[in-house]
Amino acid sequence: TVPPCRKSPCRRAAKKDKKEKKDEAEKENVKEEDIESYKKRKIADLENLGRSGGVYVPPFKLARMQKEIEDKTSAEYQRQTWEALRKSINGLVNKVNVGNIKNIVEELFQENLVRGRGLLVRALIRAQMASPGFTHVFAALLAVINSKLPEVGDLLIRRVILQFRRAYKRNDKIVTTAAIKFMAHLVNQKIVSELLALHVATLLLERVTEDSIEVCVSFLQEVGQALEDLSKAGCQAIFERFRTILHEGEIDKRVQYVIEGLFETRRKKFSDHPMVMDELDLVEDEEQITHEVDLLDDTIKGEETLNIFKAIAPENYAAEEAKWKLISSEILGLEQDDGSDSSEDSDEEADAAADRRAQEKILDFTEQDLVNLRRQIYLVIMSSVHYEECVHKILKLNIAEGQEKEVCTMLIDCCAMEKMFNRFFVLQAERLCRLNPVYQDNFTESFGVQFNTVHRLETNKLRNIGKFFAHLLYTDAIPWSIWAQVKISEETTTSSSRIFIKVIFQELSEQWGVKKLVDRLREDELKPFFVGLFPKDHPKNVRFAINYFTAIGLGVLTEDLRTFLEQANAQAAEDAQRAAEERAVEEESSSSSSSDSSDSSDSDSDSDDSDSSDSSDSSSSSE
Repeated sequence: TVPPCRKSPCRRAAKKDKKEKKDEAEKENVKEEDIESYKKRKIADLENLGRSGGVYVPPFKLARMQKEIEDKTSAEYQRQTWEALRKSINGLVNKVNVGNIKNIVEELFQENLVRGRGLLVRALIRAQMASPGFTHVFAALLAVINSKLPEVGDLLIRRVILQFRRAYKRNDKIVTTAAIKFMAHLVNQKIVSELLALHVATLLLERVTEDSIEVCVSFLQEVGQALEDLSKAGCQAIFERFRTILHEGEIDKRVQYVIEGLFETRRKKFSDHPMVMDELDLVEDEEQITHEVDLLDDTIKGEETLNIFKAIAPENYAAEEAKWKLISSEILGLEQDDGSDSSEDSDEEADAAADRRAQEKILDFTEQDLVNLRRQIYLVIMSSVHYEECVHKILKLNIAEGQEKEVCTMLIDCCAMEKMFNRFFVLQAERLCRLNPVYQDNFTESFGVQFNTVHRLETNKLRNIGKFFAHLLYTDAIPWSIWAQVKISEETTTSSSRIFIKVIFQELSEQWGVKKLVDRLREDELKPFFVGLFPKDHPKNVRFAINYFTAIGLGVLTEDLRTFLEQANAQAAEDAQRAAEERAVEEESSSSSSSDSSDSSDSDSDSDDSDSSDSSDSSSSSE
């Protein structure tokens, strides 16, 4: 059966007739009443519909209507000024950017931000949600307003927190990402305390999912530099949690790469994500007002009623308008004074800017030159027949200072991609290390990078890279101090890192022999670097290291550890025996003292008996 149409032709015709009758009745009423009164009534009806009615009133008509109203404190006039305030705030917020933010701030302070604080906060949140790339601009705009009107900043923080809560409960990743980005830049501008950022990061890592990790990584990229400055201990705890998640290896490879990217960003000291741009640092630290709001506070209210027009008593409306004019003139007067002071040196600043512009150097942030350099290095490596020829060609390339790392990375990657280990690449690395100490330092740094990311390599790549660094070690191309960053224990190593160390030591024993390897490990100058390889801090770690090297066929390297463990066990046994003997001596001394006391009491009683018997004998003899 086909369901009947909701609006049949008959019903549509009836509705049309009804509408025509209504229009005719309206025309008749118009004839009866004055045209001017009809116009005012119609406009009032349209205005009462508000935004939900979808009525657009052109600005010229709105201005004309305001002029026609004689009572400047009536409810109708208040509604019209409210609509004008809403449109003005929305327009100013939507067109703000880095270049015009100072002008926008001045124009905003000319509007009644006390009455329209709900409109301003709503406009900022909507604009930030629509354009997350301009979040730092909106946060800078709010920082200036918050320094003069703290209640606006407090209202926005509460609404952003409520928005984050709703999105987090609904698992809405897009809204959650936008909300935490806004919170991150609020922390950067010191509008809100850094405790809020630590609380958000802790909440996101409480239940580990791929989405929560990605959101938390994006959050820390934005706020990381501020946390490093304001709460270094809290930031360190968050990154330790990320390191634990990475070592557990229970998440997807893609998410692991995301976490590794965060650690790389931290290593660069968040240079790509600055705390505050110089152009947006508009408020001095002592003038900024920082709010402290709990993320899980149940008493937080968004005060959504501030977004809705509500007529007030005429006398109160006039008093509020007059009060705002005083506040606005005071704020803008201070800003104008600052502007007049700065305008005195405008000519000198213009000349200095012209000089700087003439000396400017164009920087290529697309890294096209770096991509071309990598391509050129790869082509030189793969087109060479002999390693000495390749090294000669590499040294003739125009490699700028600081770009030697690209050569090292390319050699390691080319070696890892081979199906079998090829000495062609490692011989180039050895030759470069002997010719230039800079390459030696870069290969030393590359060892740490490879060891920390070895868990994402395939077995074949892992083996090739291990043999690569083993060759550099037994030829002394790189220092043995690289082992200082390795600690063998069950907690600090993974299966991949243990395989990586096994490949290196087995290759060293094959090239040198076990005797020479043992002699190298026992050199006094190098022993401080092997503290992590052969730990002696805890018996558990000692046993783990002994078992590990024994399992890979190099138990001879652990003779010192075995001796240390035996001595530690013997010392523990001696301490236990000494403690037992001391307890036995104490028990004997206590028992002997008790026996002596009993003997003395017996002797006293015997002496008393003898005295009494003597006295009786003497009495009998006297008789």
